[in-house]
Amino acid sequence: MTAAAGTVGAWGALLARDLRAFTRSRSQWTSSLLLPLMLLAILGVGVTEGLEPTRVRDGDYVSFLVAGMIVMTALFSSTFSSASYYQDRDSGMLKVLLVSPHPPAVILLGKSLGAITIGSAQALVVLLVAIAVPAIDVEWQYGVARSLALAVATVAGVNVLLSGLAQVLASRIRTMQGFHLVMNLVLFPLLFFSGAFFPLADLPGWLRGLALANPLTYPVDLLQLALYADGSDGYLGVGVDVAVLSTLAVALYALGMRRRPNID
Repeated sequence: MTAAAGTVGAWGALLARDLRAFTRSRSQWTSSLLLPLMLLAILGVGVTEGLEPTRVRDGDYVSFLVAGMIVMTALFSSTFSSASYYQDRDSGMLKVLLVSPHPPAVILLGKSLGAITIGSAQALVVLLVAIAVPAIDVEWQYGVARSLALAVATVAGVNVLLSGLAQVLASRIRTMQGFHLVMNLVLFPLLFFSGAFFPLADLPGWLRGLALANPLTYPVDLLQLALYADGSDGYLGVGVDVAVLSTLAVALYALGMRRRPNID
């Protein structure tokens, strides 16, 4: 067996292991899917029917929320899936994996594939549900095929970004409780200032500056352009979004894979 084949086999084994653990944990996948779907239904319908916001297309707040709920699903899934790092460390499995013939980077990459796959799959389920619901008006600004391909690529990119960030934090934080606390303190404010819940175009300058410094703003904007918007006015633009998201995803993921695993 060649070194490349052995590396791919290790990645596949680690991915299969995390996927089995995920499918057996019904509380994990149901909670990370149901909360975004409930927010989409309850918050979206409540605001649309009760407040009729004028700064979203046709006052259709439910459709506006779709992009944010997809990113939220990826965020939740990334947080839950990254907890397997601590479970493997506390059980001693991480030490066993790291003394295998494969370099630590191969092991970390294999484990991160599980988080990326699970997060992407769950986010795409939310997208499919949104497409199937008649009350949600998906605009398909670039045509169905191109818009869907752009949405899928965005979902994959944001999961790579979040997986890299989770690995960076997990390599520095010693407890699972501390990891979840830091992830919540960092990611939830980023989610609220990403344009997921309200348009960014008319924000005060200082808030818009915070939004532009927020890495989650760009996948939300990209999904809104692909699925919701009927034009580019008030949005950052596909070119800017793709450039920023791809750069940040590659940089954070590479940094996460270079971190030395904390096995103590």
